[in-house]
Amino acid sequence: MHSVWRLLVLLGLLALPSALHKPQQPGLAKTYTDSKSALARIIAQGLMKHDTEGRIQNIHLLDSLNASGQMAPGMVGWLIGSTSLHHHQEGSANITNVQLDYGGIWMSFHKERFTANISLGFDIDLRLPFNNHIIKTHERMNLSVEFWLEKDEFGRRDLVIGKCHVEPKSVHTTFLTEAIPPKVNPFLRNFRDNLEKVIPHLIESQVCPLIDEILRQLDVKLLKSLMEQDIAYELNQL
Repeated sequence: MHSVWRLLVLLGLLALPSALHKPQQPGLAKTYTDSKSALARIIAQGLMKHDTEGRIQNIHLLDSLNASGQMAPGMVGWLIGSTSLHHHQEGSANITNVQLDYGGIWMSFHKERFTANISLGFDIDLRLPFNNHIIKTHERMNLSVEFWLEKDEFGRRDLVIGKCHVEPKSVHTTFLTEAIPPKVNPFLRNFRDNLEKVIPHLIESQVCPLIDEILRQLDVKLLKSLMEQDIAYELNQL
């Protein structure tokens, strides 16, 4: 399976624009997308191959919220912070319309350490248990993963995956539903606060292992060449 993936990567590299191998015109942005970075393109292709958007959409959000330990048992319980309500209709919280910005993945580096930066968003359909009213929210966030090549005692290079995380300050919740009853607002504020604490860990658990697998399936020599290619491009822009 690994050999097939490597073959697909090599075929993808052959199809890359010739701009990857030629000096770029001055004035272009220093943060570049997959059209200028082979590494960004490979990561994007790998995430699409693994159906990352589908994996995120299949997250059992309500179960994760209840299991996080930050809310009382039951949907109403954690919405209002009370354990006194036990008899209620079942609510739901479903992730929909996942959009991972494959074309917007950009690479940065510092002292031979690379960081892949990925932005993504999705909607959440929240059905309230006490009146079946559906509230729609939109979530936006950025995920970054650091990696580099490190020599062992015999001089052989090995891939090291560093921190892979959703930037906490990048997580933003927007309520798309306009007609929200005033009495529901306290519940929704609590929902948003708890959601923004839990969502980063849920997204990391789905995306970070995939990026690790994508990079580790590359031959180390090929990975080193791609990293040097990106560094050369960046230096040409200075």
